[in-house]
Amino acid sequence: MASVSEMYDVTWEEMRDKLRKWREDNHRNSEQIVDVGEELINEHASKLGDDIWIIYEQVMIAALDCSRDDLAWTCLQELKRQFPGSQRVKRLAGMRLEALEKYEDASKQYDSILQDDPTNTAARKRKISILKAMGKSAEAIRELNEYLEQFVGDQEAWHELSELYINEHDYGKAAFCLEELMMTNPHNHLYCEQYAESASHIAASPKVNATVKKANVKYAAWATNQINRAYQLAGRGTKENKCSVKAVEEMLESMQITMS
Repeated sequence: MASVSEMYDVTWEEMRDKLRKWREDNHRNSEQIVDVGEELINEHASKLGDDIWIIYEQVMIAALDCSRDDLAWTCLQELKRQFPGSQRVKRLAGMRLEALEKYEDASKQYDSILQDDPTNTAARKRKISILKAMGKSAEAIRELNEYLEQFVGDQEAWHELSELYINEHDYGKAAFCLEELMMTNPHNHLYCEQYAESASHIAASPKVNATVKKANVKYAAWATNQINRAYQLAGRGTKENKCSVKAVEEMLESMQITMS
């Protein structure tokens, strides 16, 4: 089978730069990262200098996504040799255990990290991920709330908590989380869209009174306007974006009929 460099006629420098660009843009295109990264590691490691270590980490995480434990193990061993005792490498080892569904062992690994460094937010969040993977939503919600009391500015955690509440059909609390996100990201149309959906669920619930229903229809309408505004500012008139807005508008129209 032809290598990546042969198939696309790219140099090892271009492959290295491509991995760097994906890292900087936070792309989770794991299969592509594995394809490019595995060839770089196997064929050009000696040319990469200190870049090799961040590439090992990037490729390892992608390999876990792709169920390539062989590659993940290779990367982990190289990182352990270079950085013995590193908390970051210990966290990567815990992530590998998670991928293998060895949740108890992974949790112990994170506990070890937190024992040495109680402020290690990455380890705390990995423990919450384990609770989610095990279907322990109530415990994950409790832990995330405790975490956010200390790290109120963690936007990723607020978003994760909102999704947990949505999964539990607790739309009021989900909306609160999204409000926190929109205060710091007022033009993020995805948060606005999720907020509109949470508000619509509250408005449609038979358990709430007419005043609350009316208020949440208004909130959902505001969120829809924010979505439209975000697309206009960004110049995004794509078919996909228009469909997204149309879906929220149809949801609002349905709610208005129910209210009347």
